[in-house]
Amino acid sequence: MIARAAAPAAGTVLNALANGYGSAFAIDADTEATVELDDTGTVSGEIEGAEDADTRLIERCVERCLERFGDGEGAHVHTESEVPMASGLKSSSAAANATVLATLEALGVDLDRKAACRIGVAAARDAGVTVTGAFDDASASMLGGVTVTDNTDDELLARDEPDWDVLVYTPDERAYSADADVSRCERIAPMADIVYELAADGAYESAMAVNGFAFCAALEFPTEPLIEAMPAATASLSGTGPSYTAVGDREALEPLESVWSERAGHTWLTTTQRTGATVR
Repeated sequence: MIARAAAPAAGTVLNALANGYGSAFAIDADTEATVELDDTGTVSGEIEGAEDADTRLIERCVERCLERFGDGEGAHVHTESEVPMASGLKSSSAAANATVLATLEALGVDLDRKAACRIGVAAARDAGVTVTGAFDDASASMLGGVTVTDNTDDELLARDEPDWDVLVYTPDERAYSADADVSRCERIAPMADIVYELAADGAYESAMAVNGFAFCAALEFPTEPLIEAMPAATASLSGTGPSYTAVGDREALEPLESVWSERAGHTWLTTTQRTGATVR
């Protein structure tokens, strides 16, 4: 009646706020969830290191699993993460995926990963932590690799497995996806359409470059980190910020790491993650 699962963070290729199409790629940094079923009939949650954090999302993930597959059980869910919250690195999607998989494992339910992913997306909408439902972020975290999605219908359009090194820069400030200025993002839909066409053709790095400049403008983040990455690497704003991710060869990213590290915040090198969420 106790199970544990982990799901990776993700970076953005295309932000879905403008036109409903999104694309994201999994990165090698995990959120883990432990779910213990009990006979209380209620669900509680806690996030390690963040006692005052909002636990509605992870609790709602458990509740949705129990409502569909349970028999009156209650549960407690505990999450711990290498991914900073509200940083644009899909911490909510990773937490939701890990929680759903752990709950299903505790219940003894074997569910298709895309269907499991949609449970977490629905829970995120219930909890009000996302504007689009974030199926792009959630699918990349659940399945690994890079995914291209229609977030309006929660449809997976494409999946690929690029082998990138990834540089992440996370400033000290935080930005919550639900607080993003959607109207400004919708005004750049013509740019997002171009990004979608590039991503759909597998030109992910070109898509990231255009996405980065467009959404930095729309969401009022500086473009200097993007320019610093060029031409040796490709960088973009991740999600609704404030993090930036750059992809390419490690030899190209190491000099950029030195540059980005001069900024306030945290800079770290990792890689793409191609296996997705796993039961531990």
